[in-house]
Amino acid sequence: MQNAITITPAATARVHDLLAARGKASVGIKIGVRTKGCSGLSYTVEYADEIGKFDEVVDNGGFKVLIDPKAVMFLIGTEMDYVEEKMKSGFTFRNPNEKGRCGCGESFHV
Repeated sequence: MQNAITITPAATARVHDLLAARGKASVGIKIGVRTKGCSGLSYTVEYADEIGKFDEVVDNGGFKVLIDPKAVMFLIGTEMDYVEEKMKSGFTFRNPNEKGRCGCGESFHV
């Protein structure tokens, strides 16, 4: 069975670094979406201290990626990457379900 989301090696390395620097035991990270921005939805990434009853769980070699149950249908087939550029760095999402993004790239719609 295919995972709802895939994590690139760059994103995996960055999550490992963040979890190690946190100074508190974590299960992994939790990914979701929330209503925000000009296009309607934006991605959320936060530390996960426990697995929720209905969370989708993806084991990613050393940590778990939890997907908020309300976000699964928006994230199926998505690839999470970590990009470092001259002026910015951060997690990026390549989501085949997106129908469009706002001009600033902070939000999307399906």
